[in-house]
Amino acid sequence: MLSRRTILGSLAVVGVGLITSVVAFAHGGGPGRPAVMKRFVSAMIDDALAPANVTAEQRTQIYAARDRAFAAVEAQRQTRGGHMDEALALFEADTVDPGRVATFRAQHEAEHRQVADAISQALVEVHDVLTPAQRKAVADYVRAHRRGHWN
Repeated sequence: MLSRRTILGSLAVVGVGLITSVVAFAHGGGPGRPAVMKRFVSAMIDDALAPANVTAEQRTQIYAARDRAFAAVEAQRQTRGGHMDEALALFEADTVDPGRVATFRAQHEAEHRQVADAISQALVEVHDVLTPAQRKAVADYVRAHRRGHWN
């Protein structure tokens, strides 16, 4: 029987990998870059799932969770240009309007919370889809294959 600490540790490892991957996807720049990052992240997820011998049904559920997280990130990415325009307008004004700054910040924080909530929900969904042995296999894979930003 796995201890609560082991389960939480494994969950944390997979969560960090998922979060790091989705953040990397979110910050992809330039034309075509988000699509490249999405393929890269998807390949990383597939690699991590391989040793867990997931079923087709599990993989479908995991991909659905992944895609919902990607959709939240993409929705936030679509608003980045508007945020920059608003930030520049605030900066260029003769005086800084604290109310506009507070509104700007609140909107930005709300969007970040939405992405964080979507990623957290995906993590929970993937956790619930996998058996304890599969979660251990995924966590062991991630521990053994951490590279660059996974450290």
